[in-house]
Amino acid sequence: MRNLLIALLVVASAAGCGGDPEPPRLTTAPEPPKPVAKAPEAPKPPAPRPPSPPPPDVKPESKGTEAAAAPVNKVLLDPSRPDWVGQAPAEFKAKFETSKGDFVILVKREWSPRGADRFYSLVKNGYYDGVVFFRVVAGFMAQFGIHGSPEVSAAWRNASIPDDPVTQSNKRGMVSYAMRGPNTRTTQIFINYADRNDRLDGMGFSPFGKIVEGMEVVDALYSAYGEGAPQGRGPRQDRIQSEGNAYLKSEFKELDFVKTAKILP
Repeated sequence: MRNLLIALLVVASAAGCGGDPEPPRLTTAPEPPKPVAKAPEAPKPPAPRPPSPPPPDVKPESKGTEAAAAPVNKVLLDPSRPDWVGQAPAEFKAKFETSKGDFVILVKREWSPRGADRFYSLVKNGYYDGVVFFRVVAGFMAQFGIHGSPEVSAAWRNASIPDDPVTQSNKRGMVSYAMRGPNTRTTQIFINYADRNDRLDGMGFSPFGKIVEGMEVVDALYSAYGEGAPQGRGPRQDRIQSEGNAYLKSEFKELDFVKTAKILP
C-alpha cells in the first residue's frame, strides 16, 4: 500500500496537477561512462602555480563546493568496515557547519534505532563533510546526503538499512531519510520545513532527529533552483552520483553545502 501511495504521488507530480511536492526520494545513478582513449598530445609547458588558499577564517568569494576537493578518506569507500558498525548513544547531538551558518540535530535512538545508528556513524566518520544541499524546496524540505565523490557515492548506493517504525511525525524541523521504497534508506536525509509534511508519516518516512538550534539557517538555505530536473530547475540526482560535486559546482553554483559535521561531546 505504501508503494502504491508513493507511485500515485509521483505520477500526479509528473502530470503537473499542482498537488503536494514529490516525497524525498532516491534515484539510482547509471554506471559512470568508461574513459575514451585519447591520442598522445605534444608536451605542454607547466601550468602556472595556483594562488595559495585563503586563511581558514577567510571565506572565499564564491560559495562553491571546495570542501569536497580533499582526498577521499578510505573508510568512506567501504561500508562493510567495522567503522560503520555499532550502536549509537541513546541520545546525541550533531553539529553541522554550513556555507549559510550552523545548525544542530538532536537524535533520540528510540525514535528510529537503525536510522540513528547509521546517522551516527556517517557523521562520526566525516561522510557529510562537503556534501551539498541539492534539493531545497521552499515550504517543503531540504534534502542532502549524496557524497561529492562519485567513487564514494557508488560504494554507498546499495548500502541500505531496514526500515524503522514511524514513531514521530514529519513536522517542521524533524529529520528523516529519503528513500525510494521499503528498506532503501542509505545516506540521504531531509529536514522538514512544514507541519503539513506529516502526510509523509503514512509513506514510511521515519524521523530520527530534530533541529534544536539553527532552524533559521536551514530556512535560509538556497532554494531558488526549486525541484530537481525534470520537474524543476534543480540538479539531477543521477548526475550528482555519477559526476559528484564537480557537476554541482559547474551548473548550480549558488547551492549551499556542509563544511563539516561532527558529534558534539
